[in-house]
Amino acid sequence: MTQQITVSDQYTGNVSPEGDDQRNTAQRRDLDNATVVKVSVGPMDNNAYVITDKATGAALLIDAANDANVLLALAEQISGTVGQIVTTHGHPDHWLALDEVRTGLGVPHAVGADDAGALPIEADRLLSDGDTVTVGDLVLDVIGIVGHTRGSVALALTESSGRVHLFTGDSLFPGGVGKTWEPGDFDLLLGDVETKLFGRYGDDTPVYPGHGVDTSLGAERPNLPQWRERGW
Repeated sequence: MTQQITVSDQYTGNVSPEGDDQRNTAQRRDLDNATVVKVSVGPMDNNAYVITDKATGAALLIDAANDANVLLALAEQISGTVGQIVTTHGHPDHWLALDEVRTGLGVPHAVGADDAGALPIEADRLLSDGDTVTVGDLVLDVIGIVGHTRGSVALALTESSGRVHLFTGDSLFPGGVGKTWEPGDFDLLLGDVETKLFGRYGDDTPVYPGHGVDTSLGAERPNLPQWRERGW
């Protein structure tokens, strides 16, 4: 494969689709039991993540969003083996490369049950709140978050130290929750985010969103009353 990906070990969480050398630039974060590689793909600056279990080399791709050649090349370049794909929700910008990447890797795919019908392929597994996803020796918790879509899921990765890392799709960003469209959906989304994320995890919890830069629960927690008051 001719596509080349630059993977930096200087992790800032701020990635862009193309670096100055016209090659996609990814960033790798080293945890005590895993590595997280973040790359931005496509015109909507979608984040895709590869979580690799250090103990076994098993890896998971979160959101085959766009630029299949980039994601397939990244899967070749990492030290582990991508064995499954999870789609955080059913909006097209998060699955445009799914069919090609899934076929290229020959691996199963999972998505929240209520969003499965929005995807171009049949899922191998339907996820619900409270499920887990096993990646080698890692066990990620599946958190169902209703509002941005009915079947949105977040994934919680726990380090050996106990620190949790949240992959939130479009449900939580720096500065607010994801966009909603129908009456009542904002209240559902903020309620789930408050209860299932801020209510469960500490301020040191990093948040890896579906677009843009990372944040943490501690950085966003003081703003919850403002979000509720403004209604978005």
